Amino acid sequence: MNFPENLFYTKDHEWISIDGDIATVGITEFAQSELGDIVFVEIDTVGDTVETGKVFGSVEAVKTVSDLFMPCEGEILEFNETLESTPETVNADPYGAGWMIKVKMSNPSDRTDLLSAADYKALIGH
Repeated sequence: MNFPENLFYTKDHEWISIDGDIATVGITEFAQSELGDIVFVEIDTVGDTVETGKVFGSVEAVKTVSDLFMPCEGEILEFNETLESTPETVNADPYGAGWMIKVKMSNPSDRTDLLSAADYKALIGH
């Protein structure tokens, strides 16, 4: 399983890539493998400011629906609209083309609740 070292992770299985005050967010390879075939990604919070730990959308797989939790506080600027027609991209490329949202972070230096790749691997037992 792949856990890119340049990303941060959450206990809720989201990954976050930070570039200045803009963050890109998706779900981890572990999360998509646990969910199975993803059939729908719903994010209707574009334009909203969402607090850390709050739900910003959901992912529907064949067997279940799972909430998506914000890894950082900020305004959701963009949703990866290609996921509307091809949600399975999250399964195929969770750290690349399967990204979900872009966020303007309220406080880019606050990484208190974020995990390193090593810490995330330990959390999930890898």
